[in-house]
Amino acid sequence: MKSITRIVKNHTAVAALAALSTLGAAVGAVHFAPGVSASPQVAAAHALPAVDVVTLQVRQVRLWNAFSGRLSAVDQVDVRPRVGGTIEQVLFAEGQLVAAGDPLYIIDPRPYQAAVASAEAELAAAESRARLAQLERRRAAELIEKKVISQSAYDTSFNDHKVALASIDAAKAALQQARLDLEYAHITAPVAGRISRAEITAGNVVQAGANAPVLTTIVSQDRLYAEFDVDEQTYVNAVRSGGSGAAMPVEMSLSGDDSVVYRGRIHAFDNRLDSRSGTIRARAIFDNSDGALVPGMYANVRLGAASESQKLLLSERAVGTNQDRRFVYTVDSDGRVGYREVTLGRSISGQRVVLSGLVAGEQVIVNGLQRVRPDMQVAPVDIAGQAEAENLLAAH
Repeated sequence: MKSITRIVKNHTAVAALAALSTLGAAVGAVHFAPGVSASPQVAAAHALPAVDVVTLQVRQVRLWNAFSGRLSAVDQVDVRPRVGGTIEQVLFAEGQLVAAGDPLYIIDPRPYQAAVASAEAELAAAESRARLAQLERRRAAELIEKKVISQSAYDTSFNDHKVALASIDAAKAALQQARLDLEYAHITAPVAGRISRAEITAGNVVQAGANAPVLTTIVSQDRLYAEFDVDEQTYVNAVRSGGSGAAMPVEMSLSGDDSVVYRGRIHAFDNRLDSRSGTIRARAIFDNSDGALVPGMYANVRLGAASESQKLLLSERAVGTNQDRRFVYTVDSDGRVGYREVTLGRSISGQRVVLSGLVAGEQVIVNGLQRVRPDMQVAPVDIAGQAEAENLLAAH
């Protein structure tokens, strides 16, 4: 029985060796037979790695500077009483939009109405005295010709007439002042805008003068200033481009909300530079088109150059960092990778201005910087040219 088992095992081993020999011959025939090519997987293993590149070009761009600022009202008025008295009425609601001339407060007008009546009466009396003095002067003139009165008496009548005419002017001025006081008892909005709360309510007594209290405050709403500090070089560029910076576009958005961009213009620069910070105060003006702007808001302001200029731009995706240095990988005409340190300027829509290290026409790798090394061979794919070709095919 044992001999039979041994014979079966020997036959199994021989069969296995024969199968392996046949498989090896087949593999050798694939690899070494003349005229037989390797499989696609083997060929792909030896292909050059593809990398995405862009060809650098000089473009016309407008450079922008970003600043932080605050909004302030174009017109802001503290409403104070010009005459004293008891406040009878408050004619506005808190936070209301008012137009110039809208009534706001009424101070008890009765004392001022009485003053107007008294001044009118005084004017009438002065005019009556002036008419009497004029008659007296005429009689004196007739009598002086007849030598009936002395020269002194005639001079007195002449002077009385002049004094009476002057009293008319004084009475008219007093009447004008009384009417002004009566007008001031009816307080109106000096400017259009949004009004604050009533600081002093009906029934309180107020006094005019230097210590007059603030009744309410009005700030204009149709336009607002954005005030911000700019550096010396930006100020010089603004002045040289148009004197007041009027040629420089200005954009503004609110802090934490860049969904709405307001466009305005430079209104003015301050008259001196702050030597401590090296900045100068600038003021831009914006239309409050949607009514959302309120004085005191924090604003992000972008100030553009007066004109466009030619700059070499580089995608930020192509930039690598080596400690404090910036570098990119380039690809030459032979497909060889090169290492290049660059100096970059400001950012423009996801791209950086190249100050040094690159020239127009060079190809820069924009994807897979971790997979390439200097001097290795790659297969560059110009993604900008590829996108342009796809757009042309789609158009046809």
